[in-house]
Amino acid sequence: MPKQLRRKPSLVSDVAQSFDAGRADEPHYAGHRERLRERFLSGGADALPDYELLEMVLFAAIPRRDVKPLAKRLLAKFGTFADVIAAPRERLLDLDGVGDNVAAQLKIVEAAALRLSKTRVLNRPALSSWAALVDYCTAAMARTSHEEFRILFLDKKNTLVADEVQGRGTVDHTPVYPREIVKRALELSASAIILVHNHPSGDPAPSRADIEMTREIVNAARALHIAVHDHIVVGRNGTASFKALGLM
Repeated sequence: MPKQLRRKPSLVSDVAQSFDAGRADEPHYAGHRERLRERFLSGGADALPDYELLEMVLFAAIPRRDVKPLAKRLLAKFGTFADVIAAPRERLLDLDGVGDNVAAQLKIVEAAALRLSKTRVLNRPALSSWAALVDYCTAAMARTSHEEFRILFLDKKNTLVADEVQGRGTVDHTPVYPREIVKRALELSASAIILVHNHPSGDPAPSRADIEMTREIVNAARALHIAVHDHIVVGRNGTASFKALGLM
């Protein structure tokens, strides 16, 4: 009876088997990061829901782990993508899975967004780029947990020459000193100012105290021929303009 010869596997077969074995050992999210990048590059941020955009931010902080569960936990705790990157570092670190690298990465993204928004309004005519100015103030102040009072200083051509936070307070009050505001405007040779403050409650409706304080600033500025163009109140639920409301 003829002896049967054992057939040796081909080189192609060996490679295929090795490749299949390698794929079996890969984590379930293998290739997910590259697919997200491709979708982002082809369709932009609008092509991705908040949790996937957040995943892409987390890639740099966590290079070798599935970050989708963490992205979804962050959104469940804080709300939107914007709420996550604007959250205080201390609150971010309270969440399981968030370490220094993740917190730092999120704050870098927030800082980059604010830098971009500010670039679009600084050294440009404020009144003709009003929407961009309001967007910048919203990005800078809408999600802070305490009140801030910001002054935008304008030159004779209404070009924004300086943007400064004059005071930080509690959840519902910021000390404001009209004389200090006017003094700073004179130091900067500003011809006009725009007042901005936030309401951490989310409701931008001006309070009685806001109205009275604005009148004091307007009167102090008028005495030195400095115009107050508007007072903008920023909240998570929108913005309010004193000028549009007929309050000044």
